[in-house]
Amino acid sequence: MPIRTASARWQGTLTEGSGTVRTGKGGFAGNYSFKSRFEEGEGTNPEELIGAAHAGCFSMALSKLLADAGSPATSVETTAKVHLDKTDAGMTVTRIDLETVGEVPGIDEAQFTKLAEGAKENCPISRLLSPGAQISLTARLAS
Repeated sequence: MPIRTASARWQGTLTEGSGTVRTGKGGFAGNYSFKSRFEEGEGTNPEELIGAAHAGCFSMALSKLLADAGSPATSVETTAKVHLDKTDAGMTVTRIDLETVGEVPGIDEAQFTKLAEGAKENCPISRLLSPGAQISLTARLAS
């Protein structure tokens, strides 16, 4: 399997500095800062990037499980809400709330929810994050 890379560069102090992040193949490049991470400033932050990775991984895993069950998805759209909280150990990602909506012909809500739970438990990013962060899931079929 290939090894994936990403890079970050930070210049300046924590509160006044700024940085850039980039994926290895150039698919994404973005700016980040103290304000984009801890306030509401422009740019991205590490937690959003974790959320994007988790949402993408989960969506792919669910799509595979749906196809394996004989109900391939037309689409799976997932949002990951990453909670960064101050704990005794310092700033910590404590929880990720996954919200997914699937457009899946020929499946009922119960089967969709069961397969979504399986994707939550088994996607590689969930397995990476679940020892330290609580992961919740809300799954529904598109209406």
